[in-house]
Amino acid sequence: MLVALMYAVIATGGKQYRVTEGQKLAVERLGEPGAAVDLRPVLVVDGDRVLATPDQLAKAKVSARVIEEIKGKKINGFTYKPKTNQRRRYGHRQTLSTIEITKIKGS
Repeated sequence: MLVALMYAVIATGGKQYRVTEGQKLAVERLGEPGAAVDLRPVLVVDGDRVLATPDQLAKAKVSARVIEEIKGKKINGFTYKPKTNQRRRYGHRQTLSTIEITKIKGS
């Protein structure tokens, strides 16, 4: 017996993620914890049915809930210019939102 697997590929923060219902993942900051967000699907697969064209995806929707805000891995950078004694160190930590996919709706 085959089980129909439903998943979607969403686009957020300049990246794409493959998600299923109930999955938790860290994406670039979306909103305050507890907020509900709607994400733009790029592809929706429902068993053997695939929605990929803009007309098919117009009614498709992926709903998620923001669980918490976290900080990502620290990135250390260093720039310099030779022969002038110009040096600069910097660091950056991206703010991320942990979201839980609550519902994937096809057309």
